[in-house]
Amino acid sequence: MAGAAFAAPAQSAELPKGAARNVVLVHGAFVDQTSWKPVADILTKKGYNVTLVENPLTSLAADVDATKQALAKQNGKTVLVGHSWGGVVITQAGDDPKVSALVYVSAFAPDVGQSLATLAKSGPATEGSAAIHPDDKGNLYIDPKVFPSAVAADLPPQIAESLANHQLPLNHTAFEAPVDTAAWHDKPTFYVISTKDKVIAPEAQKFFAAEMKARTTEVAGSHASLVVHAKEVAAVIERASLAK
Repeated sequence: MAGAAFAAPAQSAELPKGAARNVVLVHGAFVDQTSWKPVADILTKKGYNVTLVENPLTSLAADVDATKQALAKQNGKTVLVGHSWGGVVITQAGDDPKVSALVYVSAFAPDVGQSLATLAKSGPATEGSAAIHPDDKGNLYIDPKVFPSAVAADLPPQIAESLANHQLPLNHTAFEAPVDTAAWHDKPTFYVISTKDKVIAPEAQKFFAAEMKARTTEVAGSHASLVVHAKEVAAVIERASLAK
């Protein structure tokens, strides 16, 4: 099923006039598309057609392809949203003409020629980034002992520990691949900054948002703010659906 996209059934609620009806959500490294479920549930109840992309995490090209496959199935204007590593993916995939706005949630936002490795080196070190290590096959993981406090300090401990023990690896080639397109140059862009993030430093998030001239919202959450602050994140996506 790698690379498949799962669509939640849209409700018949009335959206604001002119709003993009479609929302495509792209998850980050080490987790799967269910990390977006709380946000997806809110938006679906409000009448949006929500699609969760299942990134294979084997390469940047593979994740971009999975996202483009999801975009190809949309009918009309679409808000494209990325969390963490998903920010790299939407930067590359977001040049699709259907994409009416981009939303970055605690996400990396490279410019043309930059990779995740480039951004990681240039930004301040964090507890989470220091805990990322390759296994003998070159796949990257976050140290399970560090994961709960670094990634999900505001989630219940048993959930954070389960996520730590069921991580999806990110292939090291994805970490090193530069983007050759930066869609945020040409699209209305929004950024949700997580002020207690221990994976992508809040200072780095503010830098990305400023570089993109994004409309920013701050939430007092960890790197898992898309779960803990799902209402605020969903509200930003709703605003993005009205962007011109």
